Amino acid sequence: MNAHLQPTGSAYFITKETQETERHTLSVLVDNEPGILARVVGLFSARGYNIESLTVSETEHGRRLSRITVVVIATPKVLVQIKVQLERLVPVHRVHDLTAEGASIERELALIKVAGSGDHRAETLRLADAFRAHIVDATVESFVFEVTGKPDKIDSFIALMQPLGLVEVVRTGLAAISRGREGM
Repeated sequence: MNAHLQPTGSAYFITKETQETERHTLSVLVDNEPGILARVVGLFSARGYNIESLTVSETEHGRRLSRITVVVIATPKVLVQIKVQLERLVPVHRVHDLTAEGASIERELALIKVAGSGDHRAETLRLADAFRAHIVDATVESFVFEVTGKPDKIDSFIALMQPLGLVEVVRTGLAAISRGREGM
């Protein structure tokens, strides 16, 4: 077939949405009432949105308000949809995109069990000290460390423990708050 007779593609050009996904931390202030967490999670799952991390706790006991911290990876368009849909839920008071708003503090807690003996045990303790990990349980065969900090720090500690005898990891999920004097 001659080169000038080969098909060059469709005459109809449909532009694909090629927005990159972004990781955002949302802070949602809600009434502390039965079923609210299920409604928020249901909103995400019904629309096919993935939750990377989720933490919730009552934060204002007198007013019976809870804060839900949700970490989601999505395109900017989907993030707008998520925020709008969260704001429509009746027991939701406020939704803040801490990532978009700028300065925020994020921390996570992990319990990490490492088994080992001899040189591995000594190296485990040396690295734990460098990461300011606290020993919360110790036996002759294993340690359980408590590590707090940014998720990257915890990821790094876990990666270093892998070849030294990592047994198990439990993570709390992200807790986040905006900087400055203004509250939510």
